[in-house]
Amino acid sequence: MPELPEVEVLRRSLEARVLGDRIDGVRVWNRSLREPVDVRRLARRCAGRRIEALGRRAKYLLAHLEGGSTLVVHLGMSGRVTVVPEAEAREAHEHVALYLASGRRLRLRDPRRFGLVLALPTAGLEDDPHFRHLGVEPLDEEFDAGVLARAARRRRGPVKPFLLDARVVVGVGNIYASEALHLAGIHPGRSVSRISAARWHRLAGAVRWVLERAIEVGGTTLSDFTDGDGQAGYFQISLSVYDREGEPCGRCGRSVRRLVQAGRSTYYCPGCQR
Repeated sequence: MPELPEVEVLRRSLEARVLGDRIDGVRVWNRSLREPVDVRRLARRCAGRRIEALGRRAKYLLAHLEGGSTLVVHLGMSGRVTVVPEAEAREAHEHVALYLASGRRLRLRDPRRFGLVLALPTAGLEDDPHFRHLGVEPLDEEFDAGVLARAARRRRGPVKPFLLDARVVVGVGNIYASEALHLAGIHPGRSVSRISAARWHRLAGAVRWVLERAIEVGGTTLSDFTDGDGQAGYFQISLSVYDREGEPCGRCGRSVRRLVQAGRSTYYCPGCQR
């Protein structure tokens, strides 16, 4: 599933390609995504409007349009947004397309259909049900050890699922939580009630470092993700523990182990992480 780094990589690649372009028309071939696409609303709020800015909130891509509308896209588990010539043949599982004045097509391909495409008023976007529950952005200045420690008060669960809670911090995701915990030397099963201030400090720094590094190399492509030009990411070759069960830890040489937490695979080093 694309996480924050992948959506940020996509945002940056699209910004270089479509910023300032105008959406001339909208085509929906299949409206049966995670939420049914409101075709009329999408066309009304997007057609004829210039793309003024591209943003991101958590794992949502935001295209802010002139006239006070925002196109919201979530990639779900297998979504891909690319820019192609308008005349290029429709791709398999291409469900929604925006036709641009420059003669290109911005298309959403989503084989598993867990993605989301909708248009909302830009004013009050943070109060929309899709956004109002979301926690702090881990790349913002306000994200630090104190944010994590305060959110952990009166909790006793393990730290790995805690990092995946979007009400606490957004967009970290399964891969990056495993990697950040390894970098910080914290066992994924350690209770948040037993994490010291020093450990929270290390973890906040590790989360930021891992996400920034992933963005630098284009995100992680394990199966579906590409940027707006169709290019895959390369962070998977730098993974320290994720999906490396049985392989030696690059820091201490112990074999990486796997456990299941809240239905998700967690990878860790029993030597480095306490």
